[in-house]
Amino acid sequence: MNEQYIKYYSHSLHRDIELLVFGHWGYPVLVFPTSQHRYYEAKDVQLVESARSLIEAGKIKLYCVDTIDSDSWYARHLHPSARIYQASLYDRFLNEELIPWMQHENHTPTVAVSGSSFGGFHAANVAFRHPEKVSHLFTMGAAFDIRNFMDGYYDDNVYFNNPPDYLPHSHDANLWRMQIILGTCISDFCRPSTEHLSQILSTKQIPHWLDVRWHGTHDWPIWREMFPEYLAKI
Repeated sequence: MNEQYIKYYSHSLHRDIELLVFGHWGYPVLVFPTSQHRYYEAKDVQLVESARSLIEAGKIKLYCVDTIDSDSWYARHLHPSARIYQASLYDRFLNEELIPWMQHENHTPTVAVSGSSFGGFHAANVAFRHPEKVSHLFTMGAAFDIRNFMDGYYDDNVYFNNPPDYLPHSHDANLWRMQIILGTCISDFCRPSTEHLSQILSTKQIPHWLDVRWHGTHDWPIWREMFPEYLAKI
């Protein structure tokens, strides 16, 4: 399985962002790590390994990207307005730099996005904010309401980075052609959040699959089971 380390300089963030890319060819899939973890997490926890057959067959190409969670959502030493501003810059990096580069490299008009736990929030946020760039959204054990990070603070940046707030008012036609899977399990403490997002999508009659499994917990074993199953649908 081909593996490539990339250090990408972001003009939006004025810093390097690190990635691991797996595969020689295939549909591009952007994978986000869990809370404050790094671009190599998916490799370390064997999530990449769970998709080996699809990667080696040239069906998908995984782009495991770093986040700036420690300097945004989890930067409790900063005022909430500064935290959410940093998060908005990360969205700009994804939308204006990284995803266009992935599209160009793979000659595709769109990409897929995926993530577990807080990585699932990142995937959903970029998919719902920029649905013209995203064809598939796969989340596993995710929560989507980020207002608890803001200590009561609210502004436009909070609104436009909180899917439960802005998604009900979005009418982008691309949302209805996106293939969406929201994965969770009965014992996952994030299940209510996933079910709430499913309700929002259902109210808007946006097709999606709410995959609630009867085994597993909020942890990697169930996500390693889900991940290749979801990727196989691309």
